[in-house]
Amino acid sequence: MGLIENALPENFITTSVDAVIGWARKSSIWPMQFGLACCAIEMMAVVDSRHDMARFGAEVFRGSPRQSDLMLVAGTVTEKMAPIVKRLYDQMPDPKWVLAMGSCATCGGPYRTYAVTQGVDRIVPVDVYVPGCPPRPEALLYGLMELQKKIQKMRVLRRAS
Repeated sequence: MGLIENALPENFITTSVDAVIGWARKSSIWPMQFGLACCAIEMMAVVDSRHDMARFGAEVFRGSPRQSDLMLVAGTVTEKMAPIVKRLYDQMPDPKWVLAMGSCATCGGPYRTYAVTQGVDRIVPVDVYVPGCPPRPEALLYGLMELQKKIQKMRVLRRAS
């Protein structure tokens, strides 16, 4: 037995501040209600009773970017819509994350035209890509879980040098 086992009372937990803040952030994601095309129907389906996105701590879809920390880009981003997507992203408070959902959001989909942005990552930094046309709600839940893993690994505090 080491010294620490006998020094602390029962039911005492030790952890790091990074672990606690990471757990809190990943368990309380507030996505922005922002659908652009057919993928938005699948995004809406993920909050119904069958898939229940609330189990993962991301139930509260917000209508304002100032109250959101996750932008779910669901659908085709046209060149006309691109500045609005960028403005909404800029209005979100830090830390913020982006999940690109569907082939249109990730790479422009079947639309190889001058009017469609060939991937939302040309406008805002994307953290997780969910492929499909349109992706199933299960795929979106998997993408959300991958984002939660990424959030949990983030460091909040810097080491003193």
